[in-house]
Amino acid sequence: MIRRSAAVAAALGVILAAQGARADPPAAAAPGANQTPAGQGAQPTAAAPQNAPSDDPLSDYFANWFKRVDEAQASQPSWITPLETVTPRLEEEFRFDYMNESLGNGSSLNVYDGGKGLELIPTTTNEILINLPPYQTRSAKNPVSGFNDWQFLTIKQRFISANAQNGDYIVTGFLGVQAPTGVAKFTNDAWIVTPTLAAGKGWGAFDIQATVGVPVPLAHEGAIGTSLVSNTTFQYHLWRYFWPEFEVNLTHWFDGLRADKTQVFLTPGVVIGRFPLVGRSKLIAGIGYQFAVSPALLLTPALTPLYQHSFVGSLRVTF
Repeated sequence: MIRRSAAVAAALGVILAAQGARADPPAAAAPGANQTPAGQGAQPTAAAPQNAPSDDPLSDYFANWFKRVDEAQASQPSWITPLETVTPRLEEEFRFDYMNESLGNGSSLNVYDGGKGLELIPTTTNEILINLPPYQTRSAKNPVSGFNDWQFLTIKQRFISANAQNGDYIVTGFLGVQAPTGVAKFTNDAWIVTPTLAAGKGWGAFDIQATVGVPVPLAHEGAIGTSLVSNTTFQYHLWRYFWPEFEVNLTHWFDGLRADKTQVFLTPGVVIGRFPLVGRSKLIAGIGYQFAVSPALLLTPALTPLYQHSFVGSLRVTF
């Protein structure tokens, strides 16, 4: 059984690693180093010219915002973000997800926005995710609607990365914080802190992106349980705009009501994009079908797996 102290130590380890991480080396200056060959995704945007410095550092910071975004993205792989797996890449976008889940107890659950929202790149190695609270409606058995608990903030620290011309890999750490703001029928009544390690590697048009995290409940651990959550995506790039994928989503509970249970979902899907909109903005959309393969349905002491199958939709605008 993983004790809360060990899991919190893991969280502190991620924070310390992020604080001590060295900045990524700049992409090689060889000819064509910032151009993506066919089959590798959208070409990184050329870096904007440096604005002349002023006497106001804050104005300079915002005036050069997109220059930093371009530098950050030029020095990492150009894969597209999967449906379920949080990408180790740094992204600047607004994202809205939808899930229609069929529960094993005869009910269905609609999840609007999926806890996604605004993603910003404030430095060349960091990303901040300011998420929206997920709104849910449950029908049939015990119908209810309202907001669920809110993972309002996630911070990414990219440790190492290289674009397709220099190795096509990335390693990043996350730290997410969830507040118990949901309505009575949905909330866990506990703050949850989730340190996560993410990595990815590409080989031509094929890539693998994966995460491993440990959600740590700061209260009610005996019911919620400490768990290990991993997501792995196998992704291929076709015909410029198409990214078919297959994901494996696994959760193992060490304690709590689902102690020693392992939940596994498989998620085939496709993401399409990046379609030019206005200026530097681009449209991305994705759809998939997620289904449980483990364990066999358990209704007590807690519904496991959390649902039997789900349709997944995702809409994003990058900028």
